[in-house]
Amino acid sequence: MRSEELVQGGCMVLTFVGRSIADPTSDDCCIIWKLLAQSLHELLKEGLIQESDFKSFNIPYYNPCEDEVRNIIQNEGSFSLDMLNVFQVNWDPHDTDYISTEDFDVPSHIHGENAAKALRAVMEPLLTSHFGNSIIDILFDKFKKHVSLQLAKKKIRYYNIVVSLSRK
Repeated sequence: MRSEELVQGGCMVLTFVGRSIADPTSDDCCIIWKLLAQSLHELLKEGLIQESDFKSFNIPYYNPCEDEVRNIIQNEGSFSLDMLNVFQVNWDPHDTDYISTEDFDVPSHIHGENAAKALRAVMEPLLTSHFGNSIIDILFDKFKKHVSLQLAKKKIRYYNIVVSLSRK
């Protein structure tokens, strides 16, 4: 338990990716994983990965919504919720325009490449341990194309949740 690591009155701030709506299958949190799955499926069809590896690959990942976070903290009871805020971050970490939902000044393939690089930094070790190193560059080239096509339709943002907690 995290509460055992803190003295009474000790504080902790957490930031994590969440989702803006209650539906855990919404595109709000899942579309990036769908695009990665499409890219992996293309590698399967091309014979670059084994079907057994494709079917056994699992990303143990869950994006909670604000209400879930609030309820878990309150029900667990070890912490006081001092603050809960949300903010959005563009998929492309270099895209600092948070006003418009469309971006015609920068080609979507640039945003797609930047977004793919950001996810690659997080996912490459997990993917390499399951599929091996030989497919990683090909996988992320495909993924970059899928992300670029998605971002050409609409700018997409991660929904981040920040909580400040104090141990009771």
